[in-house]
Amino acid sequence: MTLAALEQFTQRAQQIYGDEQDCAAIAREVLNLCQRFAGTTSRSVLDEATPVSHKRWSEKDVILITYGNSIQTADEMPLKTLSDFLKDRLADVINSVHILPFFPYSSDDGFSVIDYKQVHPDWGDWGDVASIAQNFDLMIDLVINHCSRENLWFIDYIGNREPYIDYFIEVDPETDVSLVTRPRNTPLLTPVYTHHGIKHVWATFSEDQIDLNFANPAVLFEFIKIYLFYIEQGARFIRLDAVAFLWKQLGTTCLHLSQTHAAVKLLRDVVNFVAPEVVVITETNVPVKENLSYFGESDEAHMVYQFGLPPLVLHALNRGNASFLTDWADAIPPLPEGCTYLNFTASHDGIGVRPVEGLLPEREVQDLIDSMHRFGGFVSMKANSDGTESPYEINITLFDACMGTRRGPDHYQVQRFLCSQAIMLAMQGVPAVYIHSLTASPNDIEHVEQTGRTRSINRRIWDEQELEHLLSNPVTPQAEVFTELTRMLRIRRDQPAFHPDARQDVIKINTDLFILKRTSEDGEQRLFALSNVTERILKLPLATLGFLENGLSDLLAHEPSIIEDELVLFPYQTVWLSNT
Repeated sequence: MTLAALEQFTQRAQQIYGDEQDCAAIAREVLNLCQRFAGTTSRSVLDEATPVSHKRWSEKDVILITYGNSIQTADEMPLKTLSDFLKDRLADVINSVHILPFFPYSSDDGFSVIDYKQVHPDWGDWGDVASIAQNFDLMIDLVINHCSRENLWFIDYIGNREPYIDYFIEVDPETDVSLVTRPRNTPLLTPVYTHHGIKHVWATFSEDQIDLNFANPAVLFEFIKIYLFYIEQGARFIRLDAVAFLWKQLGTTCLHLSQTHAAVKLLRDVVNFVAPEVVVITETNVPVKENLSYFGESDEAHMVYQFGLPPLVLHALNRGNASFLTDWADAIPPLPEGCTYLNFTASHDGIGVRPVEGLLPEREVQDLIDSMHRFGGFVSMKANSDGTESPYEINITLFDACMGTRRGPDHYQVQRFLCSQAIMLAMQGVPAVYIHSLTASPNDIEHVEQTGRTRSINRRIWDEQELEHLLSNPVTPQAEVFTELTRMLRIRRDQPAFHPDARQDVIKINTDLFILKRTSEDGEQRLFALSNVTERILKLPLATLGFLENGLSDLLAHEPSIIEDELVLFPYQTVWLSNT
C-alpha cells in the first residue's frame, strides 16, 4: 500500500512540476505527511468488507450551508448558538453542516484567511466546532487559492524572511496579463510595500486576497498539512474553494490548467490513502463543461457543484418556461463511477450567470437580470480580456428573487420559492440548502450599506430572538417556508429513489412542467417529480401522461392521496408521485 501510494504521489508531482522540481523528493514528503497523520489520528477505520463508494453518500444526506455567525444572541458565542439551533430545529432534517470559513479573516466574510488553523475568536473555538461535529457531519473550506494580506506568511514575505519570499507571485506591472480570466473587475496585480521596495503581487479576487505560489512545493506541503488537520478535526467533506485558479502561467487564461487538475488529483490521492470516506468537493463557478472536468476520470473530485442549477431554476420560474432547464437537465452526462453532484439553488455567493453561457440566450440572461434589479438585487461584473465587463453573478436572496415574474411582483412568492426547492431536492446528487433559504430571508440592504459589498445582501446575520419569533408565528413567510421545506426534506430522506446514485431520467411534454423520473438502485421505487413552473392551474388527464403508472401516490400531499383520472397542479406546485 505504501509503495503504491508513493508511486501515485510521484506521478502526480510529475504532472504538476515536470522537470522543474525533484518529484521523487516531493512524493516522499507527501507520503511522510500522510504517515504522520495516520500515526496520530484517532479516526476509525472503515469496514473494508463494504466498498467505500457505498458509504460516501445516501438519500439521507442533506447539507445545510451556513456561516458560523449566521445566528447570534447576546452573551453567547455564535458557534454555540448555531449548534443549539441545529439540534433544536434540524436534528431530523439534515445530517451535515457546511460551516463557511470560520477562521480569523480580514475581509470577504471569511475567505481572506489570516490563520487556517484557528477558529475566529469572536465565534468560538475548536471545542464548539467539535460539539457540532458530534451531531452532524462537517464540511470545511480549504481556501486554497489565496490568503489574507494579514496572514503571517504574507507578513514574512513583506519582511523578506525565508522561506516565505517564494510563497507569493511577483509580476512586473508592465507584463501583459490580459489573457488571464478574471472573476472580478479589480486589477489583477496589487502593489505592496516590502523590505525590498514596492512589489506587485498576483491577487485574483481582491487586493486583500493574495494568491499563493503553488509552483513552490513548500506551499503545496503547507496546504496538505492544513487539509489533514481539517480531516483530523472531523471533516467529512473538504471543499476546495476557488481551486480553478490555482496554477498560474502567463500567456494562458490561468484557469483549469493541467497542473491545477493534477493538484486536485493529488489531494484525492491523499484521502484515498489516509481517509477514504472523506469527500473532496471542487467549487468552480464556470460553464457546465468546464465544471464537469473536475470529475477527471473518477480520480479527481468526488463531487462538483451543480452551478447550472440555480440560474436555470430561477429563469424557469421567472419566465414561466421550463424548456431551458429541461434541455440542460436532459443533456447532463452520466455520472462517472464514484462521483456525484452537490445540488443547490442558493449559497453565500450570488447566483452565477457564467454557468449558463451557451445555455441561455443573452437576451434571456439580461431579462432575468432586469427582473432581479426590480426585486432589489444587484449584479457583480467580471473583467474580460478585451477590456470590457460582463455579468458574473446576481446578488439577491433567493426568496426575494422569487417575489414575481418578469411582469413584476405577485402574490405567489412563497409557492414559487418552495417550487425552486422541490426541483433541487429531486435532482440526482446530494442537496445543499442555504440557511437563508431555510429561513426565507429577505434582501438585507442595510448589510450592503454597512459593508459596501453587494454580496452582503444574502448574508444576513439573524438575531436569534427575532428569528425564533418569526419561525414561531405561523403567518410569517419565514414560518411558512421553514415548516414546509423541512417537511419536504424529511420526506425526501426516506426515499431510496433519491439516493445520489439512483437513476435520473428527464421527461419532456411541454414548457409548463419540469419532470424527472428517479428509480432506486434496486428498481423497486419509481418516483416522478413534476413541477408546475407557471402561475396557472394545470389539469392533466392521466390518459395523456402515458409515462405515469396507475396507483401512484403523492408523497408531498398533506393527506394520503392516490392519483386516479386527472392530475391537477396548482400554480408552482410540485408533486412527488411514487409507486411505493
